[in-house]
Amino acid sequence: MLFTTLKAGALELPNRILMAPLTRTRAGFEHLPNALMAEYYAQRASAGLIITECTMVMPGTSAFAAEPGIYSQEQIDAWKQVTAAVHAKGGKIVMQIWHAGRAAHPDLNQGASTVSASAVAIDGEIHTPQGMVKHAVPAELSQAEIKEIVQAFAQGAKNAMAAGFDGVEVHGANGYLIDQFLRDGSNQRTDEYGGNIENRARFLNEVLTAVCAAIGSDRVGLRLSPLNSYNSMKDSNPLAWMEYLSAHLNSFNLAYLHVMRADFFQAQTGDVMTVARAHYKGVLIGNMGYTGAEAEQAIQDGKLDAVAFGTGFLANPDLPARIQAGAALNAPDASTFYTPGAKGYTDYPSMS
Repeated sequence: MLFTTLKAGALELPNRILMAPLTRTRAGFEHLPNALMAEYYAQRASAGLIITECTMVMPGTSAFAAEPGIYSQEQIDAWKQVTAAVHAKGGKIVMQIWHAGRAAHPDLNQGASTVSASAVAIDGEIHTPQGMVKHAVPAELSQAEIKEIVQAFAQGAKNAMAAGFDGVEVHGANGYLIDQFLRDGSNQRTDEYGGNIENRARFLNEVLTAVCAAIGSDRVGLRLSPLNSYNSMKDSNPLAWMEYLSAHLNSFNLAYLHVMRADFFQAQTGDVMTVARAHYKGVLIGNMGYTGAEAEQAIQDGKLDAVAFGTGFLANPDLPARIQAGAALNAPDASTFYTPGAKGYTDYPSMS
């Protein structure tokens, strides 16, 4: 089943082995894609679909110092070399569009203030050019500012299409801005964007409505992480949260829903994939720790439609061929995940 085609909205995928979004910080402090990034993504064009690393829809929202953006004409033009390189190899690629919210820091953004659903900081420290510093206490967004960010997501989606992408994935996971609204551990608002899950999902609703209107819902995916505690995230009832959103999202007719099934730190547990499958009627993608064999079985059993692989693709540009051949996998070198240059980025070997 992994090597059968899949129709995900307007996207016709040649296989069901997808490349998950992986932040690699190779875009420099100008947040500009480059030839090295084009080479990296083109090497992985045998994926059924490539989902890019998180990409800033607004300036002043950097959480990693050297991640890419999609808010300027210069960035649109620079991304064209990436999409052209992937398409030249027969690949499909969507851009993950993103606002970091409270995960950004003024030291990474020329002093720009950090914002979130509520004035609650992430625990611990963040790496900046000035060294390790405490996460900033964010300013609670006003409703007018929320509307501006919604429009920035819509413009980012339009810009992605202008850069040659096949669609976008809205980043609603891993403790970034949309997730900060969705989960009650970080959203302590008392207006219509806070309180019950219907209100906490209002910002996501507005983003999806605007992005779908901008480029068509059949080219829009969404990533969620109901359990992941990364960036100090928690929800009091992640299974009920997943049930509500899985049913609610059917009205958008998205290309797909991409769900991270676990928590990096095992602080929260639960079977969110079964809940998602029971209530979501569209294409469902699972992610986090799947082997090729488990992915094959899950698709055969109807639990999922496709699986997104992260570090497996990072270290194995030809991952689908390796899975098909039952070949050994290169081990990823975590020390080079976020370092500049080709080492640990474009130098992983394919099968001979």
